[in-house]
Amino acid sequence: MLFFKKNRVSPGPPEFIIAGLGNPGAKYETTRHNSGFVFLDMLADKYGVKLNKIKFKAVCESADINSHKCLLLKPQTFMNNSGQSVREAAAFYKIPPENIIVVFDDISLECGRLRIRRKGTDGGHNGIKSIIYHLNSDNFPRIKLGVGKKPDNGMDLADWVLSSFTKDEAELMRQAAENAVSAVEMMVSGETDRAMSKFNS
Repeated sequence: MLFFKKNRVSPGPPEFIIAGLGNPGAKYETTRHNSGFVFLDMLADKYGVKLNKIKFKAVCESADINSHKCLLLKPQTFMNNSGQSVREAAAFYKIPPENIIVVFDDISLECGRLRIRRKGTDGGHNGIKSIIYHLNSDNFPRIKLGVGKKPDNGMDLADWVLSSFTKDEAELMRQAAENAVSAVEMMVSGETDRAMSKFNS
């Protein structure tokens, strides 16, 4: 259960960017591909943040998480161009890749599972591919939210990731997003290994 905090943001630039990936627009809200947005909305709600500032081709706002100022970022470029937004924010605040935490959907994991990595390849995810390209680095931590493997019924992959969760899957994703919030709180405090040990599955 999440406990909501009042947003008291420290002065000065953010130390971290926390980016949740997805596609803007009502028709995408409940899709598997928007799991990163679901997470970021939950994180913002917990810290009393309204994501209504439009900057860096994103909606964003700052929040203090465990005494670390973080920029919460929801790119509005559509998934395949997520890197444009992340790069602009990182360049503006001079934030290195290792302080950029990206949360996104992963079809290789069962629905509701998490996997935290310090860095790595794009794994076939176009949003991550874009971020690696625009940062010219894959050295950024990420949290993968499992959305389930594509059914073996001939469905196109794009149709699968843009499909909605079932009621049971949506509850699993809510729990996974809560775990991802807890993981981010550890990661900005330098406890990535602890987060990996606790939440990787």
